Amino acid sequence: MGEGVAKCVSLSNLNLDLSDNYIEENGAKYLGEGIAKISTLTSLNLALCGNSIDDNDVKYLGEAIAKCVTLTTLTLDLRCNNIGENGAKYLGEVIAKCVTLASLTLFLSRYCIGENGAMYLGKGIAKCVTLASLTLFLSRENIGENEAMYIGKGIAKCVTLASLYLDLNDNAFGDKGAKFLGEGIAKCANLTFLFLDLTNNGIGENGAKYLGEGIAKCATLASLLLLLCSNGIGDDGAK
Repeated sequence: MGEGVAKCVSLSNLNLDLSDNYIEENGAKYLGEGIAKISTLTSLNLALCGNSIDDNDVKYLGEAIAKCVTLTTLTLDLRCNNIGENGAKYLGEVIAKCVTLASLTLFLSRYCIGENGAMYLGKGIAKCVTLASLTLFLSRENIGENEAMYIGKGIAKCVTLASLYLDLNDNAFGDKGAKFLGEGIAKCANLTFLFLDLTNNGIGENGAKYLGEGIAKCATLASLLLLLCSNGIGDDGAK
């Protein structure tokens, strides 16, 4: 696959779905080497869900993606692999180098990216100042208040965002994490679409207040979907 892709030197749009294929270190390396040779790519959609990809494999893929200097759309589905803190760090570093991105979609879940991983992801996203669309799936990643802080700070720098889709269900960031997310969202003054899945995160009335205040500042919203199931916001939070 990698060798074949490398010969398509005029590709602008590449979609590869290789989910559930027992791809490990060598496979990820070969794919990366192939993708790195396509200098004309503007859109890359790479689905590698359910393989055996670890942090080092993410490094190989990230180094390849960083060489695609004309990318405007990047989608990476890396769910159900063996990616931890270092893998998230490598992803953050490569995202920071994709300075022409208008659309970024990233799927991670079921492994712990840790505080440092969230920090690097947030810093990487913050460098994407031309983003119009950001989609993050970080469910079941053991994200606490510090991790939520880094993500919120990253989002706050994306002032050109029109669409934000944030799935953080089944984490544990509580009221303080909700505050950081609310503050980040409040800085995205051009949002027209906002999706927030914050199911089961220990959010109480104060967290709901912070989220409400942040959303209230998005005066251009045309579509809002907010999921706060299995928290504890109570009457005051609902208010």
